[in-house]
Amino acid sequence: MPGSRAPRRPFAGRRVVLGVTGGIAAYKAIAIARDLTLAGASVDVVLTEGAMEFVRPLSFEALTGRPAHVSMYPAGDPLLHIRLARDADCIVVAPATANFLARAANGMADDLLTATLLATEAPVVLCPAMNDRMFAHPATQSNLARLREIGYRIAGPAVGPLAWGEGEGPGRMLEPEEIVGHAGRALEGATGLAGRRVVVTAGGTREAIDPVRYVGNRSSGRMGYEIAAAAWRRGAEVVLIAGPSHLPVPVGVQLRRIETAAQMLEAVRDELPRADSLVMAAAVADFRPADPAADKIKKEAGGVPEIRLEATDDVLRATRDARPAGCVVVGFALETADAVENGRRKLDGKGLDLLVVNDATEPGAGFEVDTNRVVLLAPGVPDEALPLLPKSEVADHILDRVEQVLMAGRGA
Repeated sequence: MPGSRAPRRPFAGRRVVLGVTGGIAAYKAIAIARDLTLAGASVDVVLTEGAMEFVRPLSFEALTGRPAHVSMYPAGDPLLHIRLARDADCIVVAPATANFLARAANGMADDLLTATLLATEAPVVLCPAMNDRMFAHPATQSNLARLREIGYRIAGPAVGPLAWGEGEGPGRMLEPEEIVGHAGRALEGATGLAGRRVVVTAGGTREAIDPVRYVGNRSSGRMGYEIAAAAWRRGAEVVLIAGPSHLPVPVGVQLRRIETAAQMLEAVRDELPRADSLVMAAAVADFRPADPAADKIKKEAGGVPEIRLEATDDVLRATRDARPAGCVVVGFALETADAVENGRRKLDGKGLDLLVVNDATEPGAGFEVDTNRVVLLAPGVPDEALPLLPKSEVADHILDRVEQVLMAGRGA
């Protein structure tokens, strides 16, 4: 998720070449270099001659702790482009100007960056950045098509404000956190989720008392958002069905926003038939007001209103008939007592492949925190109790188990 500042999968211990070309968005590359480094990658920055008009090597060196490269033939290292190409686990070019895209599409090697691209076997992520008219030009579109044929990944551009006086349009470079997300997907390579469709639910629901008030819970949605982000990073097509949340939408993920338990049920039933896996991380309300008021309940009306509750549908049970063959289904159980015992009953009663159990009363776990301590329950295998971990790491443990089931043939 954006904002993480600790070594993490898949960046820790990896080598990333960050190419910077001569566009105004070059200033954002400084943040990309910083974030990749903080995530645990060793970042080798390559600046083109044009990039030097906008940013300088010293900024990158201060943040990466490594020299920034500007010359095709530095003294004493005539094969620098070969070494960079060979050692790289991934190459990211941000910004990638129209001129650079044209040179790369035609196999030119007239500077250090293009020569490194020709010599590498690592995945390459290109992040276009230019004026909207330059982006729309048939020559640029032809170059992008050729680059995709070569196997390069094209990340962006976004639609948004361009250079001063140019208004808005397609051509703006993605933001640094989005580009880091695309680099992570490239670094993951082939996984058991690549090409799979994963549906994730997240957050709480709101059940109306009147047009102003609602019954809800304290779920921030972070656990589900982390799972969605990690599934997309592993190569999956991800649909995130989420209740109200202030969290940023994970890179690459399709968001379906819902509010009530009934809307959650409808969305899951709609998405489930095409899913290879459903991860039900949402904290769906168990009860809702039976007769929500059409108008705001006034204090001046006298007395304290009585609110009669009724049960909501259990989404996992109610959509069981919509599960396609081989779909790997993961449930969550937040308990306050006898967590594992209660979890085992839910595992069997809801026909799950995996149940993630945690205790809401434990410090550092549950709602509104960045960490969680869970126990993974699955049919026919010993329980797996994880230590207190960042939710991003818990997400990867859960998806490791999902991949194991899929790779065993359940989703083939």
